[in-house]
Formats: sequence, structure tokens, C-alpha cells
Amino acid sequence: MVHLYTDGACSGNPGKGGYGIILEWVGKPYRKEFSDGFRLTTNNRMELMAVIVGLEKLIIPGTEILVFSDSKYVVDAVQKNWLFNWEKKSFKDKKNEDLWRRFLKIYRQHKVKFVWVKGHNNHPQNERCDELAVEAAQKTNLKVDKEFEKIYSL
Repeated sequence: MVHLYTDGACSGNPGKGGYGIILEWVGKPYRKEFSDGFRLTTNNRMELMAVIVGLEKLIIPGTEILVFSDSKYVVDAVQKNWLFNWEKKSFKDKKNEDLWRRFLKIYRQHKVKFVWVKGHNNHPQNERCDELAVEAAQKTNLKVDKEFEKIYSL
């Protein structure tokens, strides 16, 4: 079992953004942190990107993963089956289709459950993920969120 803690941040919405991830293996003293930043994106994209990248880091198919996120957007989309209905309708008029499709591809390779945590509520791993996300968004030489910038510039 792996615990995946995630958070996304955005300075402006859209604006410079980042995500932070902590992976912890239950019962083992193994913990990894990851983060990255983008020059123009949205908070929801960073929240979702954090989950995607965290899941993609786990390369053994069928891994049991408990995802802790403060994003109602991400957690509710999965837990309330909105995402699967969006998929059936080919994501018609839904934002972030590129990321949701990427999420589904990796989500289906593992055994994933979600737990919503209240943000900025002294949850140690959530607070650390927030720090990582904010730091990543403030770096120079930020990555380009190509799909978002393509749509945003229209």
C-alpha cells in the first residue's frame, strides 16, 4: 500500500502554477517528494497533474494507492463518478480533457482510492505538498503546459 499526498498551487488563475507530491510506502521507511512548475496554467490543472504524476511514479501495475488530496474537483470527479460519465460523453464541453484522459490511463493500472483532506488545516503531508507546489511555481525556467496554452491562446 502506498499513500500519495498531492497539492496544486497557482499564482493567478490562470497564472504560474506548480504541484507537490509525497509518496509514502505504508510500513516501510521509504518516502519520496516531487514537484514541478508551469509558466501558465490553472489551479485545477495543477491539482490533477499532481495526482497523475504521483500515480505515474508507481511503475508496478496493480499497486494499492490511497490518494490524499484537498481538491474537491479531483476527488469528487472520481468518487461521484462524474469523470466516467464525462468519458462516456467524450468529455463534451469539459475542461482539462487532456489531463483527465491521461489520468484515466494510469488510474486503471492501479487500485486507487481517494481521501479528501481539508487544505491548510495542519495536515503535515498536505502542508508540505503545498510548500512544494508554491516553491515549484516560483522557480525560473518553468515548463510549458502546452495543451492549456494552446486552448488559452484561442
